[in-house]
Amino acid sequence: TRPYQLHGSIGPSCALAVLADGVTTVWTHTQGVYPDQKAIAEMLGVELDKVRCIHAEGSGCYGHNGADDAAADAALLAQALPGRPVRLQWMREQEHAWEPFSPGMVTKVQAGLDDQGSVVDWTYEVWSSTHNSRPGTAGALLAAQHIATPFTPNPPKLQITPEGNGDRNSNPLYAFPNRNVVWHFLTEMPLRVSALRGLGAYMNVFSIENFMDDLAASANSDPVEYRLRHLQDPRARDVVSLAAEKFGWKAGQKPPQNHGYGFAFARYKNLAAYCAVAMEVVVEPDTGRVRMLRANAAVDAGEIVNPDGVRNQVQGGIVQAASWTLYEGVTFDDTRVTSVDWSTYPILRFDALPASVDVEIVPRPGTPFLGAGECGQGPG
Repeated sequence: TRPYQLHGSIGPSCALAVLADGVTTVWTHTQGVYPDQKAIAEMLGVELDKVRCIHAEGSGCYGHNGADDAAADAALLAQALPGRPVRLQWMREQEHAWEPFSPGMVTKVQAGLDDQGSVVDWTYEVWSSTHNSRPGTAGALLAAQHIATPFTPNPPKLQITPEGNGDRNSNPLYAFPNRNVVWHFLTEMPLRVSALRGLGAYMNVFSIENFMDDLAASANSDPVEYRLRHLQDPRARDVVSLAAEKFGWKAGQKPPQNHGYGFAFARYKNLAAYCAVAMEVVVEPDTGRVRMLRANAAVDAGEIVNPDGVRNQVQGGIVQAASWTLYEGVTFDDTRVTSVDWSTYPILRFDALPASVDVEIVPRPGTPFLGAGECGQGPG
């Protein structure tokens, strides 16, 4: 089970808007200026060319946080003050309580093994709503939902694409002879939901890779060997082997007391970068607190233009995935969201950072660019 989660942008959403000569201009840090422009124009009841959205640097949203709504708030207020710039700044409590959340998810995995412990039958189920409700109509904007003549949000729709949505990475790259993967699409959720980094990939990879460890244990196999046994793609095998080598992974090696070793692999979206991660964690016996000590990742993203950019992307993904796993979860009751600050919604802080997150890049000059994206979010 995965709880609803926040984007956790360190700075809350902000926008600046002005109505001049019949045109509303909005400066916004939204990830999608054109969808926001269309939704704001519909909310204001004006033609599309009467709204202009200009991107400005602000707190990151890597998906759909409160930036689109703050832009709509500023645009709406600007209508009452023609010619005067309006700066609209959300507060921390507003960002935590009102931004679109990443949907809660539930997964269920079953597998049948042969006499050698290899998977011969695989069933995976995921329950989730859409992971993308970015503005396109006014009903996606909070301000438009609460004006005198409100707009209604569009109902979520099931969409199956090669890149995936809530089902992203639910179909593992492993060579299983029989498989059944089902996305149980939920049309109603108690909280407003939309896109967060990686969409459903993090939870799906987390579930699949944890289950692969369980299967390896039941087959008395080493977790790395067990994954290699089920991988036919040579590039997938390369990143698994390289991550294990750089970590110093040895079959049957026992970690120190209160320490644990872990391993995971996925190809992001099943069509982008390959990534494998080996990790050491420690559990504080008095508190039960889990801390990541070190991680070694291997990445194959095709031809690389900016190696440092790829390393930074993967390092950030691993750290954020650790924060999601160890700290983050939205809380709410029958009336409201209750995780409205950093005390009630903690994230991983500097004092919990691992000593090292090393990233090895598999050189593939002359091959197609795959894009690193969020390849480290699931395995991390």
